[in-house]
Amino acid sequence: MTMTDSISTKPVRTGQVQSLTRALSILNIIARNPPGLSLTGIAKSLSLAPSTTHRLLTTLQEERYVQYDRDTSRWQIAMQAFVTGNGFLVSRDLATVARPYMRRLMELSGETVNLAIADSDKVIYLAQVESREMMRVFSKPGNSVPMHCSGVGKAILMAMSKRDVTRIIENQGLVKLTDRTITEPAKLHEELAASRARGFALDEEEHAIGLRCAAALIYDEHTEPLAGLSISGPTARISKERLLELGQVTVEIASEVTAALGGRKPD
Repeated sequence: MTMTDSISTKPVRTGQVQSLTRALSILNIIARNPPGLSLTGIAKSLSLAPSTTHRLLTTLQEERYVQYDRDTSRWQIAMQAFVTGNGFLVSRDLATVARPYMRRLMELSGETVNLAIADSDKVIYLAQVESREMMRVFSKPGNSVPMHCSGVGKAILMAMSKRDVTRIIENQGLVKLTDRTITEPAKLHEELAASRARGFALDEEEHAIGLRCAAALIYDEHTEPLAGLSISGPTARISKERLLELGQVTVEIASEVTAALGGRKPD
């Protein structure tokens, strides 16, 4: 996210603490701008008074959630924010358990491997093992992508009921990112039916031109989808035929991760 993007400060709902809500909004906007932001930039983006913004920033600084870089005059995310956020991964133990399997999948395929989870109506990348090839895919952990045009997103959608998929379409729309992005609900439902039949989802240059992806599901102990595991690479190396082969390999490794987590695949 760049400074041209904005985060709106929503009206505080009953039961919310205004100062806490504002402090979290500050954390969110700084986290989306890795180089950091000036006090004025933060205040303007969140429609807050500079004095209020400074007071909240200094409080967050005292707790080590943000830090001030005097050389650039910018506020940045600090160590405690990482420690707190990492607690989510530790509690789920998902990324830790999955990483050796992701590494093996990268070695088998030669392509970049991603681990992602659903967050509301989007997909958030948790971890990545990069390909060793010069030309490779990179997606920073924490990045989000739409469900309808990403491999991991469609893998998660294929496990949902038609009603839930329709709700997501109505809420988020089917944004066109490339000429190959599916933008018609009926076609998306057809694609998800095909994904269920083969056991994995595909992204054929729907999120980015020149990129193909195959993704399978990792399940929890209740046979519910827990995460998506995917292989991504350039079309120069991944033909349509090879994409189907990689999809099968991804299903096999995803099943191993499911077992390692104590999960169960649906019958």
